[in-house]
Amino acid sequence: MHLVPNMILQAYTAGIFPMAEHQDASEVYWFEPPMRAILPLDQRFHVSRSLKKFLRKSPFDIRFDTTFEAVIYGCADRPETWINPAIREVFIELYRQGHGHCVEAWQDGKLVGGLYGIAIGSAFFAESMFSRTSNASKACVAALVERLRASNFQLCDVQFHNQHISQFGVTEISRDEYRQILKTATATPAQF
Repeated sequence: MHLVPNMILQAYTAGIFPMAEHQDASEVYWFEPPMRAILPLDQRFHVSRSLKKFLRKSPFDIRFDTTFEAVIYGCADRPETWINPAIREVFIELYRQGHGHCVEAWQDGKLVGGLYGIAIGSAFFAESMFSRTSNASKACVAALVERLRASNFQLCDVQFHNQHISQFGVTEISRDEYRQILKTATATPAQF
């Protein structure tokens, strides 16, 4: 399936997102799960004491949007991934158009972690993350939330609840509740 940026933007605005079965799959499937995982942008966002202590040492140089392609390739560099070439290419194009964004963790001049997603209005749709060293992806999540808060974003969608992201206070909401928040957030301007 050939994906184009406008199709992706319309899908996300409607609460739908694409995934492939595996990295070599030519087919892309569209998902609208009955429950949606949301990363809170208010006081419910949680960073453990040990992670706060670790981050205070500033072990990473955190950057935004300097090497989107390397981040998406880093996210896809694992035995099993839903990021196939079609998804990778359309997200790189979304980045070029100003919709795609990434958070990067650098250490000793090397990219050691990151995450990427897209922004529509004041909604950010986090897609995937990777870590090549301990706590790099967690540092990126904390930096993302800080950036979204500073930019008055209303929604950070992480799609599915999983153990790695749950430590930050992720909550699940129903499809109907998600659609209401989504409609307002995508219609409210914000700059990433």
